[in-house]
Amino acid sequence: MTSVLVAGAAATWAMAGVIWVMQLVHYPMLVGYSAMSPVTAAVDHQRRITWIVGPLMAVEGTTALALLVDRPDTMSALSAWVAAALLGVALASTWLLQVPMHSVLARGHDADAGRRLITTNWIRTAAWTARGIVLAAVLATP
Repeated sequence: MTSVLVAGAAATWAMAGVIWVMQLVHYPMLVGYSAMSPVTAAVDHQRRITWIVGPLMAVEGTTALALLVDRPDTMSALSAWVAAALLGVALASTWLLQVPMHSVLARGHDADAGRRLITTNWIRTAAWTARGIVLAAVLATP
């Protein structure tokens, strides 16, 4: 089960890195540049980012479920549930908040939708960062 924990932590920290880049670099640029070519910017973003985050999210989901069922001795049930809940927050935010904002941006430039995308993305940024910290703490436990 330790390999499942390591895989889950690696995927989580990869997603944490991706989401911080989205939050601080890419989304502000997407919002600004989408005024020049709104549909192209939004659709290209959705198409390209899926190749990066899709596999990472699949690994995270699989390992989160596996760790709820069978976890290493160094991982408490509470840690497993907190990590899974944080992933749930990140994924729920993705589907309920960010995906709809991306859909709005794919129809045309909308500065308000862009601001909402950046603002609501802090939920995912915090959740993936906190999940990474929980899993890193478990990995650091002797």
